[in-house]
Amino acid sequence: MSKGITQQEAMDAGSFMSRVVRWVSKGGLAILDQGLISGSNFMVSILLARWLMPDQYGAYAVAFGIYMMLSLVYQSLVLEPMGVFGGSVFRTNLRGYVRTLVSIHVVLSVTIFAALVGSWAISHHLSSGSAVTGALGGIAFASPCLMLFALARRCFYVELSPAPAAAGAFIYSTVVLAGLYLVYQRSLLSPFVAFLLLGAGALVTGIVLMFGVRSKLSGSGPAPKLGEAWQRHWRYGRWALAGCIAGWLPSYIYFPLLSSFTGMAESGQLKALMNLTLPFEQMKGALVMLVLPYAARIAEQNGKAGARVLGIRLTLASIVGAVLYWAVIIPLHKPLFHLLYSGRYLDVAYLLPALALGQVFWSATFGPSLALRAMESPASVFAALGVATLASLVVGVPATWAFGLKGAIWGSNAADVFSFVALWVVLQRKLAHSSTLPARSRWFGAKEAVRPGIPVEVSEEV
Repeated sequence: MSKGITQQEAMDAGSFMSRVVRWVSKGGLAILDQGLISGSNFMVSILLARWLMPDQYGAYAVAFGIYMMLSLVYQSLVLEPMGVFGGSVFRTNLRGYVRTLVSIHVVLSVTIFAALVGSWAISHHLSSGSAVTGALGGIAFASPCLMLFALARRCFYVELSPAPAAAGAFIYSTVVLAGLYLVYQRSLLSPFVAFLLLGAGALVTGIVLMFGVRSKLSGSGPAPKLGEAWQRHWRYGRWALAGCIAGWLPSYIYFPLLSSFTGMAESGQLKALMNLTLPFEQMKGALVMLVLPYAARIAEQNGKAGARVLGIRLTLASIVGAVLYWAVIIPLHKPLFHLLYSGRYLDVAYLLPALALGQVFWSATFGPSLALRAMESPASVFAALGVATLASLVVGVPATWAFGLKGAIWGSNAADVFSFVALWVVLQRKLAHSSTLPARSRWFGAKEAVRPGIPVEVSEEV
C-alpha cells in the first residue's frame, strides 16, 4: 500500500512538474512577445523624447492618449471577450469563431478610424500647422493597422500558443525601429511620421499573422453566427468598456489637463516619467492575454472559487514583481535618464518614488480584476473602478490645477489606491455565497469537475 501511494505521488509530482514546465515556456514566450512589442514602442517613445522638441513630444503624448481611449472600445468589445469566450463557449471551433470576429473587427476599426479623422479635421480647421494636428493625422492611419495586429496576436493566445505571436512581434519591432532610424537620418521625423511607421509595422505583421491563423487554429464545423457572437460580446464588452474607461481616465486624463493648466511641456514631462512604468505594465499585459482564457476555463470547470485562488496568487505575484521592479529602477534613475533622454527631464526625476507607489497599488489590482473578468462579471470591475476614478478626480483635478505635475501624479496615485481597495471588496462580496474550493483544484490545471461540452483533453492541455 505504501509503495502504491509512493508511485501515485511520483506520478502526480511528474504531472505537476510537466504542467509547470509547459506554463513556464508559454509564459516566457508571451513575455518575449510582449517584450518585443513594448520594447519597440518604448524605444520609439524614448527616441522621440530625445529627437523631438518638447511641444512636439507633448503633441505625440496627447494624440497617443486619445488613441488609447478610442482603442479601449476595440479592446473591450473584441479582444477581451475573445479571451473569455474563446477559452470557454467557443472553444470547440476557434477557427470559425475568428472568422466571425473579423466582421466585427472591420466595423469597429472603421468606426474608430472615422472618429480620429474627424478629430484631425477639426484640429486642422482650428490650427492647420500645429503639431497636434499632424499627430492626429498619423494616428488616424495607424489605428486600424494596430487593431488588426492586436486581433491576430490575440488569436494565438486563445489557443494558448504564443510562439507565432512572438515571431510576429519580431517582425513588427524590426520594421518600426529600422524605419524610425531611416526617417531620423533624413530629418523627416515628426509625430505624424512616427505614427505612420507604427501603422506600417502593424499592418505588415498583422497580415502575416492572419495567414497563420487560418492554419494554426483548431476547430471544425459551422462558424458561430454573427448575431450570436456579437450579442455575447456586447453583453460582456459594454461593461468591460465602461471599466476600461474608468481605468483609463486616471492614467491619461492628466495629459490634456496639464497641457491646459500649465502648458504642453509638462505633458511631455509626465510622459517621460510614465515611460518607465511601461516595461512592467507590458509584462502584465502579456500575462493577461495568456492567463485570461485559462482563467475563464477554470471558472467554468471549477466555479468561482477556482478563479478566486488564481486571482489571489496573481495579486501577490504582481505586488512582489512591482516592488522588485521599482527597487531596481529608482536607485538607477539618474543614469537611466541620461541614457534614455540624454540628460533631459532630470529636473522631474525626483518624482519617481511617488509614481512608483501608485504603480505598486495599480499592479495589485491585476489579480481581482482578472478573476472578476474570468467569472464574466466585467460590470463588477466597472463598479469598482468607476467609484475609485470619481473619488480620485475629486482630488486630482484641483491638485493638478494647483501643483501642476506633482498634483497630476498624486491624483493618479489616489485612483490606484482606491481601485485596489474597491476591486478587492467587490471580489469578496461576489464570492461571499460561492461554493468552497474543490479539494483537488490546483494552480496549473484541474481535470476534475469538467462540465459537459468541455473535452477532457482541454483541461489537461495546460
